Amino acid sequence: MQDIFRNSVFLKACRREPTEVTPVWLMRQAGRYMKEYRALRDKTPFIELCRNKDLVTEITVKAQEKIKADAAIIFSDILLVVEALGLGVEYGRGEGPLIRKVIRAPKDVERLREVDPKESLSYVLDAVRQTRASLSPRVPLIGFAGAPFTLSSYMIEGGASKDFKRTKNFMIRQGGSWAKLMRKLVRVTISYLRAQIEAGAQAVQLFDSWVGCLTAEEYETYVLPYSREAIKGAAGRAPVIHFGTGTARFLEAFGSAGGEVVSVDHRAALGEAWKKIGYSKAIQGNLDPRVLCGPLSGVRSHVKRILKEAGGRPGHIFNLGHGVLPETPVQNVIALVEMVHEWGGRQDGFR
Repeated sequence: MQDIFRNSVFLKACRREPTEVTPVWLMRQAGRYMKEYRALRDKTPFIELCRNKDLVTEITVKAQEKIKADAAIIFSDILLVVEALGLGVEYGRGEGPLIRKVIRAPKDVERLREVDPKESLSYVLDAVRQTRASLSPRVPLIGFAGAPFTLSSYMIEGGASKDFKRTKNFMIRQGGSWAKLMRKLVRVTISYLRAQIEAGAQAVQLFDSWVGCLTAEEYETYVLPYSREAIKGAAGRAPVIHFGTGTARFLEAFGSAGGEVVSVDHRAALGEAWKKIGYSKAIQGNLDPRVLCGPLSGVRSHVKRILKEAGGRPGHIFNLGHGVLPETPVQNVIALVEMVHEWGGRQDGFR
């Protein structure tokens, strides 16, 4: 099955092979900016959407078909792993997710159960299989998981945070327990990514959404070894994309964690970021999601700038610096994909 997809522009870019057009897909391309998704969300709690393979398939496939992205990403959530670990997750409307049983002491780490994703997250794997069968046979499907640091920060903070004070205190003051927590998360992350690939995902993305709260020294000491282990454990089966936000000040270290593709957010200039990461890796990014909420003239300008920075070099996958915002006009997303397909891959890099 995997051989069918080798010539897709997305997978060729993951391998840094030349493509006729620059591939493009968007984080949260299936989400609240689409009226079809909002209609489902109004009737069904978020966690139930994630557990219903028919709805997951519908959301994932319709979004890809509507915007004509070069890959689909499975509709799911990184915190389903936290739910499987037994901590409980609440998804409120208009609020971020909340963790019911937080990690605050070494004993809390000891109590965490070991998780086999093939059992506790079987509904995700069923959705991957069904979605893969429902997508166009030439559209790759991306699976994903939360990186150990981002998952641990949710588990310690109890939700999103502005300063991640509790996470940093635990990380620094409870070094032994931090290492145990991260190793547990590495194990489940590797198993989960492997299981999604076995179920039919042609690539996987590791989301380290909160890693930008760290200093370069903190990242290299407390996070990099575990990210590297997680990526290594999933590597070789399908391309791995390593995504983080706020990574500009330690991009070299972030890129050294592994993976065929490094995804950078909009706070870093793509051209300079690629130099720091190294041209031996593909790069993904990195339009500011807020640009998509504005006029198309602004979208055109930013798209051309990013493509110029890529310079027509093989290995660029166009994406946002983070996910599509709920207030984004759908027609702007469709236009963005058309622009990238029209202009991307030019060897002159718009010089």
